[in-house]
Amino acid sequence: MKRNLLLLCLIMNLVPVLAAKRNVPGDYPKIQQAINASVNGDTIVVAPGTYFENINFRGRNVLLTSLFYLDRDTSYITSTIINGSTPADPDTASCVIFNSGEDSTAILQGFTLMGGLGTQWVDIHGAGIFREGGGVIIELSSPTVRFNIIRNNQAINTQNMNGAGGGGIRIGDGNPVIEDNIITGNQGQYGPGIVLNYTGCRIRNNIIAGNSGGLTYNGGSGIWMAGDHSLNLPKIIENNTIVNNYANAGATGGIALLSATNVTLRNNIIWGNIPEAQQIKPAGSTFTVDWCDVQGGFTGDGNLNEDPQFDPGCYTLNPGSPCIDAGDSNAIYNDLLSAPGVAKFPSMGTGRNDIGAFGGPGAFLLACHQWTAGIELQAGIPNEILVYPNPSSGRLVIERTRTDPPDERVELVTLSGELVKTGTIAGKTMEINIADLPDGVYMLHVTGIRIPQAVKVIKTGSYLK
Repeated sequence: MKRNLLLLCLIMNLVPVLAAKRNVPGDYPKIQQAINASVNGDTIVVAPGTYFENINFRGRNVLLTSLFYLDRDTSYITSTIINGSTPADPDTASCVIFNSGEDSTAILQGFTLMGGLGTQWVDIHGAGIFREGGGVIIELSSPTVRFNIIRNNQAINTQNMNGAGGGGIRIGDGNPVIEDNIITGNQGQYGPGIVLNYTGCRIRNNIIAGNSGGLTYNGGSGIWMAGDHSLNLPKIIENNTIVNNYANAGATGGIALLSATNVTLRNNIIWGNIPEAQQIKPAGSTFTVDWCDVQGGFTGDGNLNEDPQFDPGCYTLNPGSPCIDAGDSNAIYNDLLSAPGVAKFPSMGTGRNDIGAFGGPGAFLLACHQWTAGIELQAGIPNEILVYPNPSSGRLVIERTRTDPPDERVELVTLSGELVKTGTIAGKTMEINIADLPDGVYMLHVTGIRIPQAVKVIKTGSYLK
């Protein structure tokens, strides 16, 4: 009898554990509880709703997804929200953390991530203590982050820190895949969109737009990149739309490359980032820029310097866009087809790669930016100048906690520098009516005796299917 029991135990140990589907909130009220109970290969399905959590994959190589996985209905992305604004520990305030060696089968898919405030992190390369990764922080891991809207997160609190960055995503010492995401409205002292620190990566088919900060370390408000992975893994940035990001004067609102090698920029639109003079800022880096549309031009094969001509309200391309069929002609970059010789929407033209997020085999219309009105604090100490509501339907309130100087001039300008509204804030608050302004992105400057404080007004609050 004992022999039979032993044999049964041995047989049971040889049978693989079947992957399970775990439902939130059906089986577990919290996403983290489902992750804690999971094993590699599980699928965690999250129903629509807002989940005030700061989750950590804790080494589980699982698929964490909204109901988007069923039929790619993008409405589940906007209705399934991980909000990181109420952390149990203020120093662990990213919406999502990967820091336990997760591999590419650890997948984050189909969510809106918002309200994250970043995680305190000791840089393993000796640079000090930082607050990074408002939306997502990745360290020593290589997960897949796809089909998400990562918006209105921040990494700006530098109290007792050496710096704060990666408002949308911070990646260090791994090799993740970041694809088909919208990364917008995030803030950081550097790298408000994405920070890449001593890492490999493949970043493709993302819209990286309307992120603001760039106060330190050369800005890089779209993508900030420094150093190389210990294995010198490649950093591949292809078929992204990197537009309308903002940094302070002297920095770059586009892409900052700092002492990085093995970098490939291919088939990207890099346009309308502020300051306009330098969309790509290299410093001691080895890289190639090919088949990209770069405002102001850039040396490389097939590069353009032409207005990409976005469709109004979206970052898809107008039929007359010079970016259509203008990417790398190698067949591996071809657009998907809806008929012989006809690109499948959101790609345009023929099968040749379109420059930007909607070109190549990974093109997918995740959501459309219908600018409705919203605002982000851009610089300075957040509790000195507040602008609300966020988003706004046409009326902005500017509130200040300081009283020195007694009067401060307010200027609302377009990205091209055209002054459209002025006013003076003399007391605690003032209002600006923006209901008569066209949809778009504006800059709000509050000036006085002190250095001007910049606030970005982004008419962005609605992400439609």
